[in-house]
Amino acid sequence: MSDRYGGDVLSGDWRAPKRGRAVEAPAELGAVVEEVTTDWVGEIVAVDRDLHTLTLEDRRSRRRTFPLGPGFLLEGRPVILVAPARQGAPVAPTRTASGSVAVPGAKARVARQSRIFVEGRHDAELVEKVWGDDLRIEGVVVEFLGGVDDLADHLVDFRPGPQRRVGVLVDHLVPGSKESRIAQGIARSAVGKHVLIVGHPFIDVWQAVKPDRLGLAAWPTIPRSVEWKKGVCQHLGWPHRDQADIARAWKHILGKVASYDDLEPALLGRVEELIDFVTVD
Repeated sequence: MSDRYGGDVLSGDWRAPKRGRAVEAPAELGAVVEEVTTDWVGEIVAVDRDLHTLTLEDRRSRRRTFPLGPGFLLEGRPVILVAPARQGAPVAPTRTASGSVAVPGAKARVARQSRIFVEGRHDAELVEKVWGDDLRIEGVVVEFLGGVDDLADHLVDFRPGPQRRVGVLVDHLVPGSKESRIAQGIARSAVGKHVLIVGHPFIDVWQAVKPDRLGLAAWPTIPRSVEWKKGVCQHLGWPHRDQADIARAWKHILGKVASYDDLEPALLGRVEELIDFVTVD
């Protein structure tokens, strides 16, 4: 005769949870977990060791922060999420941000008399971020002008010569532009052979950052009647009321640049050309 009621219900560990007991697991970025009290399911996108929290992003890109610890399911099993183990000491890079061979521990060379001039602060910061290591080894100082209109006056003060070469990076250097006329005039002057003026086709150096690094298919087209940087910020929904907003926008853009691979070739070649020109001994 069969047992209608099965085995002894009190046999075994009847107190054990159906899904098993929670075990510790590292809160690895990219892992998908469920927070059991809210049924929130999302990918771990941030872990804050100091605050002892993690941030989950769901499939609608909404984010929510929870305390580390128990109360999560990972692949259907209960876990106690803990901060991942710290990484070991970083390995010294073998390449600089510009792609040159890195020289760990190399001291900066005493500054040459030659200089590279760029139009504005943003240009200088971008050049520093990508080519800074190379420029220090070569002893090249980058200065920003605040615009190209007064370039001739700056050159008069600087007095270029065989050992005091000047390379100049100009925005929007295209045929027929004001910038191209200034460059042609200087090239014909007495100091022209000691000055190399090159440029990129972009309205502003912001455009030299590949748009997909910012999640864009292309940089927006801004009417000429609108100040370009403010127009870009407005188009992208970024604050743009004052210069502080523009500075924050640039900081965000610059933060997307880690190496030469994040920049357009039209800028890369021009900067390399200037470095070669001012480092000729």
